[in-house]
Amino acid sequence: MESISVFEIIKVGIGPSSSHTMGPWNAASMFIELIRQQRPLSEVQEIYVEFFGSLAKTGIGHGTDIAGMLGLSGEDFKTIDTATIPEKVEFIKKSGRILLGGEVDMPFVYGHHLVLNRSKSLDFHPNGMIFKAVMQDGSELIQDYYSIGGGFVATQEKTSAAEFSIRTLCPCHSGKDVLNYTKKMGMSFSDLIYLNEESWRSREEIKQHALDIWQHIKSCIYKGVNTVGVLPGGLKVVRRAADLNQKLLDHVAYKDIDEWLDLVAASGKDFVTINKWISCFALAVNEENASFGRIITAPTNGASGIIPAVLMYSQLFSKFKGEDAILRFLLVAGEVGTLFKKNATISAAMGGCQAETGVSSAMAAAGLTEIMGGSTEQILMAAEIAMEHHLGLTCDPIAGLVQIPCIERNSMGAIKAITAANIAIESNPANAKVSLDEVIQTMWETALSMNDRFKETSEGGLAIAVNIAEC
Repeated sequence: MESISVFEIIKVGIGPSSSHTMGPWNAASMFIELIRQQRPLSEVQEIYVEFFGSLAKTGIGHGTDIAGMLGLSGEDFKTIDTATIPEKVEFIKKSGRILLGGEVDMPFVYGHHLVLNRSKSLDFHPNGMIFKAVMQDGSELIQDYYSIGGGFVATQEKTSAAEFSIRTLCPCHSGKDVLNYTKKMGMSFSDLIYLNEESWRSREEIKQHALDIWQHIKSCIYKGVNTVGVLPGGLKVVRRAADLNQKLLDHVAYKDIDEWLDLVAASGKDFVTINKWISCFALAVNEENASFGRIITAPTNGASGIIPAVLMYSQLFSKFKGEDAILRFLLVAGEVGTLFKKNATISAAMGGCQAETGVSSAMAAAGLTEIMGGSTEQILMAAEIAMEHHLGLTCDPIAGLVQIPCIERNSMGAIKAITAANIAIESNPANAKVSLDEVIQTMWETALSMNDRFKETSEGGLAIAVNIAEC
């Protein structure tokens, strides 16, 4: 088993879903490159994409169709001006044309060239899709892809994770591996991962990458707490972060993000106020995610508010702050995320919401325990506690949108992460009855046993109880 960089688990993304938006977008880009490897793009006469299973059943609400069109158009979700997305998509739909790879103009009729097949699933993975290019000489190029969570894409032969997978100096594929290496080398958890990350980039680049992620987190939260209105998609969910922000600041004005951060830090040290701010941070990020905003995928988009909320909490309301704390938090959190990806899943279509908010909460708990001075044993214990209390959590988005119950679940996941860290830091791990590796295995067994109705299909749970058709 090869290692995965923590910065492929925690990375810049775009809402509303890593598996349903980023994955199909990446797959479309990969298919364009596949064509280029074999034929000039100018030889393509028509392009087709068909989405299956969970991608089709909640595709409209998750923007899967939008991702497919923009990916085929050569757009990059890491750099696209998110404000231009509706206009670009509307042009393709109205004109019936697409600029393939940003180069070749051709017919593209929504519903014909792009199909959401809700009646069929592909065997390899619930998030399956097939791309087809028809050439001018009548020949065809066909490739299936599978969105396996966190924006990663696989074919039946390989996975996009392989691009970032290498053998590190101290391969850590389980909690037991981490514990053994930290003991053997006399290192902290974060020092061990810092060492391993040098397999991909220099120490200076590692630190800068982590600080860049922190800047994205701050920007996303700040945008979220300053944006009012109704979320897109038809549910008419009203944004709450901005109103909560104003109430907590007693409507005091500020001119920029730095002034806002100072006001938040000084707004109160009591439990209730801090608790509300943690919820505000998480709500802000996931409201941005629901609006096709740029967020930090950690490890998925549906769970993108948890790590930002916990990290912002530590920076504003605790003594565990500063650039070194940010770096070590992200290194440890990211590594715990890789353990779940390699030994279970981070795809809600495969494992329910336990694979998203549960994993993210475990990651955040581990990162926070690291910067609080916890031992490796306490860090692993914190991650285990956080996941243990997400086991069995279903993915049942109302109307196929990443809004209800997804947004609030991030607030709950953040609070659980902080609680897990506090419990672990005051505990003797020698007395623990459940290990992180055991809870990861249990989570995977639960995922395999979970009915497909509760795996991001909107065919069970709240999605049925509320009884609103996909928007």
